[in-house]
Amino acid sequence: MTGIRLHAPAPGWAIDADVVVVGSGVAGLTAALRCTAAGLRTVVVTKARLDDGSTRWAQGGIAAALGEGDTPEQHMDDTLVAGAGLCDETAVRALVTEGPDAVRRLIETGARFDKDASGTIELTREGGHHRRRIAHAGGDATGAEISRALVDAVRERAVRTIENALVLDLLTDAEGRTAGVTLHVMGEGQHDGVGAVHAPAVVLATGGMGQVFSATTNPAVSTGDGVALALRAGAEVSDLEFVQFHPTVLFLGPEAEGQQPLVSEAVRGEGAHLVDADGVRFMVGQHELAELAPRDIVAKGIMRRMREQGAAHMYLDARHFGAEMWESRFPTILAACRTHGFDPVTEPIPVAPAAHYASGGVRTDLRGRTTVPGLYACGEVACTGVHGANRLASNSLLEGLVFAERIADDIAAELGAGSAVREPRTVTPVPHPSPRVLPLLDPAARARVQQVMTLGAGVLRSARSLAEAAGQLDAIHAAALGEGEGGHKTAEPGVESWETTNLLCVARVLVAAARRREETRGCHWREDHPDRDDTAWRRHLVVRLRPDRSLDVRTTETHDFPPTVRPAGPSTGRPAEETGPSTAQPADHTAAAAQAAARREQQA
Repeated sequence: MTGIRLHAPAPGWAIDADVVVVGSGVAGLTAALRCTAAGLRTVVVTKARLDDGSTRWAQGGIAAALGEGDTPEQHMDDTLVAGAGLCDETAVRALVTEGPDAVRRLIETGARFDKDASGTIELTREGGHHRRRIAHAGGDATGAEISRALVDAVRERAVRTIENALVLDLLTDAEGRTAGVTLHVMGEGQHDGVGAVHAPAVVLATGGMGQVFSATTNPAVSTGDGVALALRAGAEVSDLEFVQFHPTVLFLGPEAEGQQPLVSEAVRGEGAHLVDADGVRFMVGQHELAELAPRDIVAKGIMRRMREQGAAHMYLDARHFGAEMWESRFPTILAACRTHGFDPVTEPIPVAPAAHYASGGVRTDLRGRTTVPGLYACGEVACTGVHGANRLASNSLLEGLVFAERIADDIAAELGAGSAVREPRTVTPVPHPSPRVLPLLDPAARARVQQVMTLGAGVLRSARSLAEAAGQLDAIHAAALGEGEGGHKTAEPGVESWETTNLLCVARVLVAAARRREETRGCHWREDHPDRDDTAWRRHLVVRLRPDRSLDVRTTETHDFPPTVRPAGPSTGRPAEETGPSTAQPADHTAAAAQAAARREQQA
C-alpha cells in the first residue's frame, strides 16, 4: 500500500455489502448480476447514470465464434496475431472458448441481436477477423442494446445502485486486504457528499482513460479513475503504453476536442474503402486484408498517407452502399455524419485516428484478481493479457462478459456464497499508518494535460516527444505539490479536481512506459525505433506507484506475466500458486501466429 489518498473530506455515511462493483458497463453489470444471483449483497457504484458508460457507445458489435464453420481456435488465431506477440494465450483461450456461451447468456438476459429472415443471428466482419463473427444489434447500436438489457436486468433484480458517484480511494483492513471504497455522490444520488461502502471485495469496472487525450471516442466520464485508484492502493498496472487509436473517427477539424463520433469498423467490414483526396485506396498492398487489417496497421497507414500528402485527414468511401443500406445497417453513424454536415450516401466521410481503447490497465490473473487482496478488475480498466499490444476489434465487449463472470464466481467461492450457513462477512477499514494526502490539480490543468499527451504521446511517438511530454507533466505535478514556480497551487476537493488529478496520474504512467519501450509494436509506434524487437522487447512493462509518488517501472523477464502473488489465508484455504495467471503460454507467439496463418491457408 502506498498510503496515498486523494484530498477529500472524511466519509459522512457508510453502508455494508459483500461486494461493491464500480462501473456500469457490460463488465460491471455482468459481474453485479452474477454476484447477486449467487446471493451476495451487491452494490453498484457508477459515475453517471447506469447507462452512461462506454458500453453504450460501442457500435460494431461483439465477437464470438457463433457462425457456421467458425471455431474458437480460429478466433484465437486472429486475436494472437492482432496482439503482436504479447497476448497471454491461456487468457485468450478462456475468452474465445467461454465467449459463445457468455453471449448466449447475454441473450437470455434480454439482449436482442439482429437476425436474418430465418431467425439466425447476423454476423459481420471487422479488422483482423478472417471470418464473419461480429454479432450486432440495431444495425450499429450494439452497445446501446447490451446496456439496455443489462440495466433492465439490474433494475428488475433490485440490485442496489448508487448513481452519480465518483469513487475516490480503496479502503483496507488491518491486514491490508480490501475493505471497500470511499466515494463522492453528486447531485441526484441517494446520498450527499463523501461516504463509503464497506465490503471485502471490490470490482473495478470503470472503463478507459481516453479523456487523457484531446480527441477521443470515449465519453466524458472516461478519466482513468480506476487505474489511478488502483495505483494509489498499491496495485500494479501493465502495458499502459498500448493505447489503441481507432483509425476511422469522424474528422471535425484540427481544433476539435472531447468525445468525437466513431465510424465503426463494421462499415469497412461491409465493404467501405479508405481513400485519399484523389480517391486512391492506399491500404491496398500494405496488408493482406487491406482496409480490414488490424487497427494499429490501418491507423499507421492513414497517418503515413496524411504525412506524405500534408493532409489533416483521409476519407472513408461507402457511397456504393446506397441510401437503403446506410439507413438500415448504420443508422446511428448516418445520423451523426449528417448532424455534422456530411452525407455518406453522396460523399466520402473525412476520417482520422483518435484515442479509443486502453489495451493495458490494472494487472490481473485469470480470475480478475489484482495484486491487492480483495481488489478485482475487469473490462477496459483491466489488463488480463487478452489484448496484448493491440486489441482485436469487438473483443472488448466479450472480454467484459467472460472475465466479469469469472470474477463473480471467484468472489462467490471466496465468500462462501450459496452456503446455507454463510454469514455476511463484516469488514473494518482502518487508516493507513502513515497516510499521504495527494494535493489536487486545478481543473484548468485538464486541458493542458490533454494537449501535452496529444502532442507527445499520440499515434506518433519518439524519444524527443515523450521526453518533452514527461517534462511538462512533471512540471504540472510539481506545481500541485507546491514545488514548482508560483508555489503551492493545490485545488479544493471536488469532482473536476479529482478527475484532473487522476488524469495526470495515468498520463505520467503512460508516458513513462512509452519512453521505456524502445520499439514499435502493436498500437505503440515509435518513430525513432520503427521496428518490432522481439529479442529485447517481447516483454511487459509493470508499473507501481511508490509512497513518495514516484513511479517504479520494471520490465518482466519474459512475455509471461509474473503471478499476482497473494499468501494463502484462512479465508481462502488456497495455496499461493493457484492465484497467479497461467504459466502455460507457448514459448513463441511468433510461431503461434505462423501456425495460425498455415491453418487459414489449409482452410482456404
